[in-house]
Parts: sequence; C-alpha cells; structure tokens
Amino acid sequence: MFSAKKRLDRAYKNAKVINFDNSSKFILFSDCHRGDNSFADDFANNRNIYFHALKHYYSEGFSYCEVGDGDELWENLSFIPILEAHKNVYMLMKLFHEQNRLHMIWGNHDMVYRDPKYVEKHLSTYFDEKLGEEVELFCDIKYHEGIIIKHTETQQELFLTHGHQADWWNYTFWKWSRFLVRILWKPLNVMGIADPTSPAKNYKELIKVERRTKKWIADNNNLITIVGHTHRPRFPNPGDIAFFNDGSCVHPRSITGIEIENGEISLIKWQIDTNEDGILQIVRVLLEGPRKLINYKTD
Repeated sequence: MFSAKKRLDRAYKNAKVINFDNSSKFILFSDCHRGDNSFADDFANNRNIYFHALKHYYSEGFSYCEVGDGDELWENLSFIPILEAHKNVYMLMKLFHEQNRLHMIWGNHDMVYRDPKYVEKHLSTYFDEKLGEEVELFCDIKYHEGIIIKHTETQQELFLTHGHQADWWNYTFWKWSRFLVRILWKPLNVMGIADPTSPAKNYKELIKVERRTKKWIADNNNLITIVGHTHRPRFPNPGDIAFFNDGSCVHPRSITGIEIENGEISLIKWQIDTNEDGILQIVRVLLEGPRKLINYKTD
C-alpha cells in the first residue's frame, strides 16, 4: 500500500508546472462540492457568494485554480444535474477556461476526473435544450493531481494538491467511500448526520491528515504546499511549516480561499453582510496576510 509520503511524492513529481511572476494573480478555491441543488447539496447555500466572488476575480484578471472536490460526484451519479443546477457558475468557469485561466485539480469526491477519457466524455460538451444540440463546455480541459506554480525570477515553487493523499481511506478506498455516501450518508446528511469518515467532519482524522502533510512538507525543504480536503483554513507565518489550506466553499454562510498577487499570499473570506441601510451585500474580508512569498523561501 502506498504511504502518504509516496502518494504526495508522486503528485509532486507528476505535477503540471505553471510559471508566474509578481504581475500574476491567482485565486485558489477548493471543496466547492457543487451538487444538484437538492437538500444534500452543501454548495447551494453559498452559490450566490461563490458566483459573485468568481465574477470579481474574472473581471480583475485572476487565474482560477480549483484545488479538488469542485464537483460532488460521490452523492451524484452524473455531472448533468450538477451542470443544470449551477449553470451560471459553469458558464463563468468556461470563460476562464477559454482564456487559459482555469487550472483544475481532482480530489477524492471528483476522483473520476483523474481519467482523461472520462473528462473528455463528460465535460467537453453539454446538450443545450434551447438550441437542441451539443455545445462546447470545457474542450481539451485537463485535470491534475498536483500543480506547481513556479516563480520565474526567484525559482520559488508553490505546490498545490487536494490533500487527500495524506488520508489513506479516502484515497485508496474512495470507491467504497463513494458507495457509502450515496447509499447511507446522503439521506442521513439531509437529517443533519455527518459522515464520520470525512476529515472535514471528524476532528481526529483531520489532525492525522494535517500531521502527515506537515511531515512531508518538512521533509521537502519546507516547500510551500497548499491543500484543501479538511475544509480547515491554515495560514502559517514565515519560519513555520509552510502548510496552507484554502478552507472550503461550504462553510456556513461564507467561502474561503487563497489569493496570490504581487508576489504575496493572502487568506480571504467572502460572506454576506449588511450595509448601513440594512441592505444585504456580498463582501470580501481579509483574514490573513498579505505576506511576501519570498519570506517563506528557505534556500
């Protein structure tokens, strides 16, 4: 059986490399768990917040990196009802993709995307009922287990991966987990009962996953590593183990993410707030940073 170290080593070794400089801008979200808009769709509560945030990043020229578990393909058998439920989101993502500003990583809940043939078959086109024909969606899109963002001047690397490599059950036995979620946990989820195998909902598992990931980072020259999976945002200080987590898009009433801009990194949150007139609005809140990436460089 592969260990967490071997799984993370492999993800790093096979990672897609994206060059960037201080003029580059990235937004990292993960764990959207976009579903079919049913009672079990955790994304549905935050979809307006997410859509507004993503629209902001599109207009500001950011590239979007989705760090796994974007689509909820454990609870849902097919992508089609997810697309229909959140069409506006996918049309916006399509705009990113058409400008080469969309970079996708698969997680345990969308692990089917590690098969390029599956991706090509299900994500390339969709049936447009108004036109009565197949229309392009994400043509030639590639999903990766890991992505390395490499600074062209400093050669500093940031490693992005979902993080379930440190969670042997959800990596190795994801098909079994998927079966349990569909048959058992989806109906119970509607009643408010959480899946105990998920580190996002089981604190002991979460701590184990984080500990294994931190050890790998420490053993790899404190490489900046940005994950999701546990849904718990992490933003270390320079000098600490460079273990970042962008959180998730299924927090109650808010989404969290990581921005990279001007050679700096920040942890941000988007939430609904009221202005002085009592009108609801979606606002961006800076939680941590910005910190200079170069301050995390060890060599």
